[in-house]
Amino acid sequence: MSLILTFLGKGGVGRTTIAIAAAKALSAQGKRVLLAHQQAGPGLSLLLGQPVSAQIQEISPNFKAIQLQGTVLLEQSWEEVKKLEAQYLRTPFFKEVYGQELGILPGMDSALALNALREYDATGQYDVILYDGPGDNVSLRMLGTPEILSWYIRRFRKLFTDSDFGRNLMPVIQLASTTVLNVNWPGDGIDKQTNQVNNMLENGRQAVSDPSRMAAYLVTSTDAASIATAQYLWGSAQQIGLTVGGTLLNRSEDSGSLGDAFNPLTAYALPNIEPGNWQPLVDALPDLTQTASAPKPVTINLAQKTVSLFLPGFDKKQVKLTQSGPEVTIDAGDQRRNLFLPPELSGRKATGAKFHEGHLIVSFG
Repeated sequence: MSLILTFLGKGGVGRTTIAIAAAKALSAQGKRVLLAHQQAGPGLSLLLGQPVSAQIQEISPNFKAIQLQGTVLLEQSWEEVKKLEAQYLRTPFFKEVYGQELGILPGMDSALALNALREYDATGQYDVILYDGPGDNVSLRMLGTPEILSWYIRRFRKLFTDSDFGRNLMPVIQLASTTVLNVNWPGDGIDKQTNQVNNMLENGRQAVSDPSRMAAYLVTSTDAASIATAQYLWGSAQQIGLTVGGTLLNRSEDSGSLGDAFNPLTAYALPNIEPGNWQPLVDALPDLTQTASAPKPVTINLAQKTVSLFLPGFDKKQVKLTQSGPEVTIDAGDQRRNLFLPPELSGRKATGAKFHEGHLIVSFG
């Protein structure tokens, strides 16, 4: 399994530059690195001094790079869909539709990029995958997709199976499946298929919440807007359970200028570099693979019957809390998280919530 690292921050703070320096530093340590760049334009090629295409190519020993292009990823994914259709359907109807004909709908880029990262990870060829994406809430929503989809499946599966519509429709679905598909669909088919999807999503959720599998670093400058954006993205990352390992202050000689803006994260000052001279920046980078000391997004204290969520960058007025059965929903800014309570707390109602030093502490009766 790979460690997936990404960088969050306002546009123009140098996230791609730092991603390249990180790739150079990690590959020099003997780690097999893939830099997956998802921003349109020639920026990555210009910074590297060589063209980077939609195919994985070697930049230097242990260092490979690819420019994620939605149209290419869509064509590849569409061919997989057609293979599956041909495998399971007697009369496939997508065979005359070609990936080159399809356009990119809003949101498809993120889904395609997430699938590409999953596939690169599954190859076992890389120790570290550096994802250089939009670096904002779009990236966070993409990485939080397993959590979001698992909620939709849990909620709508129950609503569907409990409804008269669902009970009346299931025999029709099973009959149609037996007639059209090459394999029989037993009575528990929907449960079996749903469980398979849930298992896949659960693996994705665990990867996002495991700092040894996935982590992010904030990138900012001394500009007030850049600092505020990084703080906001920090809190938003906590909402999807993504560990933020530290703050990288780019083009600066003194991290102390940030004050307590990112406390308790460690801030690292990174120098401005001359074109082509990467070594000063490479030398200034911390060990990006060490994030164990970063604040945990969620802490559960069963003895005190509390759940504490670390939400830096937000205040009490920006946070909304609701409870539905064994789940608690937290709205913070533009992100929403559905927290599944442990068995010890799932039968209890939330009796209060307070905001203390960036933590939302929820008490259960």
